[in-house]
Amino acid sequence: MSALSLPRRIWRERWQRWWALRHPRSDTLQLTHRNVYILPTRPGALFALTLLVLLLASINYQLNLGYLLTFLLAGAAAVSMPLTHGTLRGLHLSLRPGPPCFAGEDAHLEITLQHSQPRARHGIGLRVARPERHRPHWAWTDVPPAGMARVHLGVPAPRRGWLDLPPLRIETRFPLGIFKAWAPWRPAARVLVYPRPDPSATALPPAEAQGEGPSLRADPRGLEPDGVRAYRRGDSPRRVVWKKVAKTDQLVSRESTSHAQHELWLDWQAAGAADTEQRLSRLCAWVLAAEQRGLRYGLRLPGLELPPDRGLAHQRACLQALALWS
Repeated sequence: MSALSLPRRIWRERWQRWWALRHPRSDTLQLTHRNVYILPTRPGALFALTLLVLLLASINYQLNLGYLLTFLLAGAAAVSMPLTHGTLRGLHLSLRPGPPCFAGEDAHLEITLQHSQPRARHGIGLRVARPERHRPHWAWTDVPPAGMARVHLGVPAPRRGWLDLPPLRIETRFPLGIFKAWAPWRPAARVLVYPRPDPSATALPPAEAQGEGPSLRADPRGLEPDGVRAYRRGDSPRRVVWKKVAKTDQLVSRESTSHAQHELWLDWQAAGAADTEQRLSRLCAWVLAAEQRGLRYGLRLPGLELPPDRGLAHQRACLQALALWS
């Protein structure tokens, strides 16, 4: 490391620490004159240069109409500066993260903007402060007088696990576009990212026969076995023993012979892929396929085992285990 790069790195670290202390992480943000910044835009700089040329030409050629036009445009620019800053000042923002997503997709955020002042706020945009893409995606909205507006923003989620939301940027150039006012925002929320389902996943592994378990006597009419168990979320209403429910007020379901004798296990060893992320991706695809077919399935990972079950709660538990496994 050169002697010049070391001081530069030290100053950069100090600047980042100061910036983090000035803008702590929070899922709510109140915009005031202390955290809203304003600067001329590129068109604003060209506008100022044009005014300077008009002023010099008016002085040189003694043009009264030139003076009038120059000072009229300069006055309009001066009036627009507090309007631009006031468009953001006084807004209250709150963030609600969306549901978990899969790796490679966008994590969806819902941002609420509201204020209590009697004038409307126009042309407010939000985006990721340091986007990974070349062209950042803006979400624009207007806030009515003493009202609120909601904005939905997508944040890239490239990897599984917990996604710390990146810093956001709130900006406006209303009304003339020659000034831009902005405010940084560092959300504290996180979004859970599931592994990306393997699009080329093979068929589900075969169900394993149980070595032990209660024996069930089949109905003599050949309709349903007479084994019952406690009701599980996701059971079909046709399997509920309604007569027993009427007598005991307890939800119970009929247990089919196939469910009692076989269990579907989604095993780490059965995934077969050499790469860890590929195995997790294949297991994720198996979990989605088993849940879509209404099967009871369990998940086996090194050091972790989830017993067979079904339903959305069980699916979320399996996907969370795959997302956070290490």
